Amino acid sequence: MDLTALHVDDALLVLEKPAGLLAVPGRGDDKQDCLARRAARQWPDALVVHRLDMATSGLMLFARGERMQRLLSAAFAQRAIHKRYVAVVHGLLAPAQGRIDAPLAADWPNRPRQQVDTERGKPSLTLWRVLEHDTAHQLTRVELEPVTGRSHQLRVHLASIGHAMVGDALYAGPAAAAAPRLMLHASRLEFLHPETGAALRLASQPPF
Repeated sequence: MDLTALHVDDALLVLEKPAGLLAVPGRGDDKQDCLARRAARQWPDALVVHRLDMATSGLMLFARGERMQRLLSAAFAQRAIHKRYVAVVHGLLAPAQGRIDAPLAADWPNRPRQQVDTERGKPSLTLWRVLEHDTAHQLTRVELEPVTGRSHQLRVHLASIGHAMVGDALYAGPAAAAAPRLMLHASRLEFLHPETGAALRLASQPPF
């Protein structure tokens, strides 16, 4: 039940979500424990602004009160809140940096999977930068910046170019079973504080 808070003030919270914990409640009695409810026990006015997949760890921003929720939600919509992730992917990703511009849509027969869909998909853009190559294991540690915020965007985009994330049960196929978790961590949040205008830059080291 312990929460790791990287920033707390009267307007907002930045908490660290562990892998395997839901961001918000799901359907069913067994899916009610989540970071949002744990946060509300300690800060009753904490409200969700964005989400992380259950398998993803890292930084998650909460608003304190409905007014601040509206302001921070608008900042996300205006792409004024910058997020970066660290992932480990299969294969040796090259060149040193690049972009994946591929529209995404739900794969309805196979929900919750998403897919690249050039006809029905919504515009989706991911920027990536190689941090390190592990040639012995044919893996790459990469920093990812989602310019848009589609469901499973980072996971689908990397899989679509042949570099699925290690431990990704939805998109990496049988190889995912060998990993203890999805190797994806929300490592950085950067934005202007909606009340003070001060620049907030918060960072979290991946636990893998």
